[in-house]
Amino acid sequence: MPNLTLADLGAEIQANVRAALREDIGSGDITAQLIPAERLAHATIITRENAVIAGTAWIDEVFRQLDPRVAVHWQVADGQQASANQPLFHLEGPARALLSGERSALNFLQSLSAVATRCQHFADLVKGTPVKLLDTRKTLPGLRLAQKYAVTCGGCHNHRIGLYDAFLIKENHIAACGGIAQAITAAHRIAPGKPVEVEVESLAELQQALDAGADIIMLDELSLDDMRTAVNITAGRAKLEASGGINESTLRSIAETGVDYISIGSLTKDIKAIDLSMRLSL
Repeated sequence: MPNLTLADLGAEIQANVRAALREDIGSGDITAQLIPAERLAHATIITRENAVIAGTAWIDEVFRQLDPRVAVHWQVADGQQASANQPLFHLEGPARALLSGERSALNFLQSLSAVATRCQHFADLVKGTPVKLLDTRKTLPGLRLAQKYAVTCGGCHNHRIGLYDAFLIKENHIAACGGIAQAITAAHRIAPGKPVEVEVESLAELQQALDAGADIIMLDELSLDDMRTAVNITAGRAKLEASGGINESTLRSIAETGVDYISIGSLTKDIKAIDLSMRLSL
């Protein structure tokens, strides 16, 4: 599946920001009304820790929707590494808009940069191997595309976006269909041309998936020896994806088995927001 780009996300970014501002500001920012409407201000946003940046377009959209008079001056770009205490961007414009947009803007930037930072760390662990690290559907509700875009900023790759763009036939699907071959055959009939991936739990099931014409085969918690054997058996007839229980200590050894992909839910699920700070001046 191709990686998401900003060109794919224009309407999504607008919708994300509208929802965030509606949630935070509601009927109006009553605290910002303490400030005269004509007062102008400047603000600098810094990161308090090292981070890979992601989410600049969401910040631009926050202030565009709040007040187009706000100017955003970026010192970094998506995918770039920033160091602790480094300025990320500057704002200038009506003070009310700067303060009303602060939390929504920083929420997007700290969360998406956390994903990018985690992904860069994992990508570094497999550097020098041909494996691609993939995200999953374990994302924040309503922010899946944003998080999957952040994954690419950190040097990892997108799996399927949802339940509609590729088949992923798992244990329960197989049981309901009556077997691996039956499930794969039905998938090819229902949506010809859509990628068909099937999860297997043994080398015997791997052979069934190969014989039935799967495009991608997910090796669910197989041992390293079985993964190496799976690579030899498959011999390029399908792509192989390792999944299940993968962490920092096991990642490199799995990458070295020769599998094509490794999917890791924690790229988007188990993240800690980057610590950011905004300093306002008049």
